[in-house]
Amino acid sequence: MNILTSIIQRDSCFTLKPLLLFLSQSSSFSSYRLNPPSKKLSKALRIRDIISSKPTPSPSRQNHLRLIQDFLETDSDQFAAQNFFNDFAYSDSPTENLPIFFNEIIEPPAINKENSKFNAVVLSNAISSCGSKHNLCGGIQYHCLAIKTGFFPNVYVASSLVTFYGKCCELEKAYKVFEEMPVKNVVSWTTIIAGFAQGWQIDMCLGLYNMMKNLTVKPNDFTLTSLLRACTGSGALGQGRSAHCQVIQMGFHSYSFICNALISMYCKCGIVEDALFIFEKMAGDKDIVSWNSMIAGYAQHGLAMEGIGLFEKMEEEKIKPDAITFLGVLSSCRHGGLVEQGRACFDSMVTHGVKPELDHYSCIVDLLGRAGLLEEARDFILKMPICHNAVIWGSLLSSCRLHGSIWIGIEAAESRLLLEPGCAATHVQLANLYASAKRWDQVARVRKLMKDKGLKTNPGYSWIEVKNELYRFRAEDKSNTKVTIILGVLSCLVDHMKMLGYVPEMQEEEVDEALCSTI
Repeated sequence: MNILTSIIQRDSCFTLKPLLLFLSQSSSFSSYRLNPPSKKLSKALRIRDIISSKPTPSPSRQNHLRLIQDFLETDSDQFAAQNFFNDFAYSDSPTENLPIFFNEIIEPPAINKENSKFNAVVLSNAISSCGSKHNLCGGIQYHCLAIKTGFFPNVYVASSLVTFYGKCCELEKAYKVFEEMPVKNVVSWTTIIAGFAQGWQIDMCLGLYNMMKNLTVKPNDFTLTSLLRACTGSGALGQGRSAHCQVIQMGFHSYSFICNALISMYCKCGIVEDALFIFEKMAGDKDIVSWNSMIAGYAQHGLAMEGIGLFEKMEEEKIKPDAITFLGVLSSCRHGGLVEQGRACFDSMVTHGVKPELDHYSCIVDLLGRAGLLEEARDFILKMPICHNAVIWGSLLSSCRLHGSIWIGIEAAESRLLLEPGCAATHVQLANLYASAKRWDQVARVRKLMKDKGLKTNPGYSWIEVKNELYRFRAEDKSNTKVTIILGVLSCLVDHMKMLGYVPEMQEEEVDEALCSTI
């Protein structure tokens, strides 16, 4: 009850009184009214009428009649209730008919589960549908219904609620539901670990995993997959290796999706050699995800030729590439500056029956931009058969800053702001470009826009793992207790670079500082 009240009070899409009134009522609901029968149900009714209309039905007809009646008394109600739930879950405005929904869902005796027109499976599926659509309003209403009808203690309904809140980025609420579950099984534990893994909260995932083992609940392959994803997202190599040991110890090292998760984890943590070792050990168990994970790993580390070579080997083994495969190859090309190979790869997508998407177009724009072909990149955007987004213009903008192209950069920044007017970083970049062109009136205009909108740039973070602990850093961050030692080591590294003939590139955003001081 506290979970629902806190969310309802915070979210404007809820009317508090009707929901709390619904939860507090102890009286039965009004009569249950079904929507018009489906085709499946109508046919069954017709067959029943045909058979039952005979004055002396034969034994075979009686058997058919009994079967159809059984169907009508059980499956039809559940089928209709499931359709109602699904329609409601996928509705764009689930709160419009809130009182009607709660009044129509079940007939009197509502609290008696045996007489209810739906069961825990139906309710669990409805909650899962809301989670898939990130429909927070609709899911909370099903949470209300689960409490009212007494289905909340059911382990599958409660696990679906944990998943739902996790997908809606309400991890605190997901954990509260998990804590209130009277019975927890491996699905429940895996669900809450997967929720925190989505938020890259590795410490929480490991804590839950250890708690799970201490309670003698045996983790399964899905539990370990979620744990590996948390390590992948946070770049925690030490914790990832520990999870890998657990995989081997429990005998899951031959599972293809576990191997795929391990490949992604080692690639993200910078150990491409270990990822390749696992990939090669899979032998004939490789699927399309395995190939894609390894190609993407090569792309992340700028190993363009290795990524292209793996793609060619994939074609030799008659494995059909998909859109993600081409995205990995194009990423390899753009990181390696392989313009011609990138163009050829993009053109071959049609041959393989894969339709290019926005991400593929963005890779080509970035590839051309990094190579200094800025006008060609701009023309490529303007000739795209699908609508361009802010990311594509952002790629061109970054390339313009790299190569010092002021006017194309201004065009890219202005175009991006039309699609993403609340992006503070783009405002700063645009102001810097206008300052480079000595257009001080435009600089003032952009600064005023930022001030009026209250926009501030969010600092980027870097992190490093030392003895299984992650340390985060951001620009001008002096919160670390060892900041003096860190800056001293950094100064020594810079001096050492200069002694070897390297000149460090120090870029100062003068307009950025001015903007920050005026906001």
